[in-house]
Amino acid sequence: MRKRFTLQEYKIGVLSGDRTKLSQAITLAESSLESDLALASDLVQEILPHTGKSIRIGITGVPGVGKSTFIESFGQMLVDSGKSVAVLAVDPSSQKSKGSILGDKTRMEKLAGNKRAFIRPSPTGSTLGGVSSKTREAMLLCEAAGFDVILIETVGVGQSETAVKSMVDFFLLLMLAGAGDELQGIKKGIMEMADGVVIHKSDGDNLANAKRAKSSYENALHLFPLGDNKWSAPVLIASSLTKDGLSNTWEMIQKYKDQTQRSGFWESNRAKQRLSWLDENLQFLLGKFFLDHPQVKKMLTKNRTRVENGELSPLSLARDLITTFFQSNQNHK
Repeated sequence: MRKRFTLQEYKIGVLSGDRTKLSQAITLAESSLESDLALASDLVQEILPHTGKSIRIGITGVPGVGKSTFIESFGQMLVDSGKSVAVLAVDPSSQKSKGSILGDKTRMEKLAGNKRAFIRPSPTGSTLGGVSSKTREAMLLCEAAGFDVILIETVGVGQSETAVKSMVDFFLLLMLAGAGDELQGIKKGIMEMADGVVIHKSDGDNLANAKRAKSSYENALHLFPLGDNKWSAPVLIASSLTKDGLSNTWEMIQKYKDQTQRSGFWESNRAKQRLSWLDENLQFLLGKFFLDHPQVKKMLTKNRTRVENGELSPLSLARDLITTFFQSNQNHK
């Protein structure tokens, strides 16, 4: 059975940079047990004054683009330059078995073995947006543990990437060249959200294709109006194999940070993200409180088959469940 620690034990362990305690604290935050939810909430509140100093980078891209390979090479470069790096690598959960591969430490073996790096794979579960439902908490815990850079790798399976954008400072989109029409199938929404585009695997025979693709992407991005950050997303080429373009990618992110901090967008964006996190937690906790209600649970179990068989409208059952919930609470006053 997993050992339980006190709030102070978790806090001291995280703030001291204890990797074992940090991993256990993230596991606590990911737990769905009621007792763990309360403790995790208290822990996040306790470590909050020690957060906010890291740079948060979301990395997404189409399957096969080499996200894990890029993150390992990019993270290794940052570590070699003296920075500490935490990678929150989100693994896709099976919708059939609800299980997850959680193999990122194997894919990033070299980086995982570095003392200045920390890799934490987490299952997405049923969460949309390609991130774990507790990625924000994990990110704050890593910041409190003293990491300079937080890299969040998303599943990148075509789901809405809005969830990633709403929790990071810089949103990096990895693309491939040499696969036919570079712009075909690229969702406009994802392109618009990107703060920077890197054409990955730009080496060997593919280098010429990458340079042509760079021009295509630049032309496409120029069609998009500037966002609130007044930043035009650059397009770079990079290779994890040759390491070319990795330092340019970091320079691009630093330039973005400097510009948006001067304009005030950096902090205003983080303030909006905190409010977004509040809204998400309200919806989660209200939904959990509602579905855990004894009468609601009983009524839902009894009528699920009727909805499944087409005998009862989902909307009708939903309205009846809500009515039952409120009437029950009124009667207990």
